Amino acid sequence: MANTAAPANIHQNRTSDVEFHVTYLDADSGRIRREDFEDLAAAERFASAQLRDEDSWAVVDHVKLEITSRMVA
Repeated sequence: MANTAAPANIHQNRTSDVEFHVTYLDADSGRIRREDFEDLAAAERFASAQLRDEDSWAVVDHVKLEITSRMVA
């Protein structure tokens, strides 16, 4: 018998329509990188951990997510 259950939505476990992006300078590679967090406190802790010397920097951006649904055949 065919599975007739609806596919799991990748956003179904989200508790908020906001996430936090931390953009920072990776001191080891010299590259700019980004990590995404659902919790502001976790994003701020991560950003603070990236500030290792006077040339280091990190930015926390508050991003409103636009949840869209798509039909999949």
